[in-house]
Amino acid sequence: MKIKIKDRYTSEVIKEIEVKEANLCGADLRGANLRGANLYEADLCGADLYEANLCGADLCGADLRGANLRGANLYEADLRGADLYEANLCGADLRGADLRGAKIKTTQKEELLKSLSIIVEK
Repeated sequence: MKIKIKDRYTSEVIKEIEVKEANLCGADLRGANLRGANLYEADLCGADLYEANLCGADLCGADLRGANLRGANLYEADLRGADLYEANLCGADLRGADLRGAKIKTTQKEELLKSLSIIVEK
């Protein structure tokens, strides 16, 4: 399977990655346009997805442990059962994302709530 990584502004193909069983562990996908991508149960642990467009992507059951999702667009993404343990969610857009059964570290809860525009008063 080949994944095409496109420039977010011009949609020009930057590079193509040949993947077997969607193993993208540690991949450099900064700014990649992966809108609507099928990444079901993909291994993305430690991947750099800084400001990547994952709007509407299927990340159900994906391994995103330690991934950099800072500023990523995850609007309406399917993250059911995804492992987000120690993933950087700072500034990620998770509005409308399905996070049922997703795993996070206790210290990530405030960052996650902030990305969902939820304010918890003390």
